[in-house]
Amino acid sequence: MSKRHYPQEDYSRPAGSIEVVLIRHGASQAAVDGQTFELLEGQADPALAAAGERQALAVAAHLGGEPLAGLFVTPLRRTAQTAAPLAERTGLAPVVVPELREVHLGELDGGAFRIAVARRDPRIAEVFAAQRWDVIPGAETMEAFERRTRAGLQRIVAGLQPGATVAAVLHGGVIGELCRQASGSRPFAFVHADNGSLTRLVLLPDGRWWMRSFNEAAHLRV
Repeated sequence: MSKRHYPQEDYSRPAGSIEVVLIRHGASQAAVDGQTFELLEGQADPALAAAGERQALAVAAHLGGEPLAGLFVTPLRRTAQTAAPLAERTGLAPVVVPELREVHLGELDGGAFRIAVARRDPRIAEVFAAQRWDVIPGAETMEAFERRTRAGLQRIVAGLQPGATVAAVLHGGVIGELCRQASGSRPFAFVHADNGSLTRLVLLPDGRWWMRSFNEAAHLRV
């Protein structure tokens, strides 16, 4: 009597789940000593750099064939500019989700954080040692950041049909926080997503979150 065989199978998305493709926006304009980026409600709002525009095109070429049911951005223009080629290819109108804007960096917002990193400012070492953005004076608390990003993700999936796939162009800090919530990791385990990279979260019908992937970037090297 022959025995039944059980081959190892590849992953298949659970029935009724929703996949959210988190896209980090393309590279933005360079910070300049003595200058502050244009601000939107106290947050840096630079446009994309030329490299970021190329990354946006690569994202559109890579995702344009997926059956996306929605496209989401934040109020900061670098996300809208990154989403524009994908919107044109898919015909989807981007929906703004204010809750998913980048973390407020207090006195280091407006481009100062990037300059501080380049100068090896000791405040940056303190941030990463404590794994808390609110080490920076005036920065958003980790608890408030957690609440609003979770609310933003819930806003995206509200009303979607089971089995839907959507894309959201977000920020590095936000992607890191959502991955922390999905995985239960330490706070800064996922704050290093590349510009233009893709991270996939799967939201199950019972409320659990799965991380399907993090920092997919092969499409940027073609």
